Amino acid sequence: MKVRAVAKDVGISPQKVRLVINMIRGKKVDEALTILSFSPTPTAKAVAKLIKSASASAENNFQMSPAELRITDIFADKGHTLKRYRPQSRGRISPILKRSSNVTVFVTEEEE
Repeated sequence: MKVRAVAKDVGISPQKVRLVINMIRGKKVDEALTILSFSPTPTAKAVAKLIKSASASAENNFQMSPAELRITDIFADKGHTLKRYRPQSRGRISPILKRSSNVTVFVTEEEE
């Protein structure tokens, strides 16, 4: 059984989130949280919070052992984009795109 957790509209672009989630894909939850705790990016904090949520959901709702949980799927999709503009010379404008992402993680209990 797969347990899913989703974080919507995380205020970080999907490109930057994918750099962090590629490091932890396929690892055990404990190992992934250790890797994320030593990563200096704000993205790591958001992803760690999501993994903790998925782990707690698996433990409380499905009676899975948190020590045996493994991240099977994790991906970041595009969320909302806030569109802002910056004035430029000669009366022109340049767009500023503030991107956000939707991060989804699936954890399962591995059999030994």
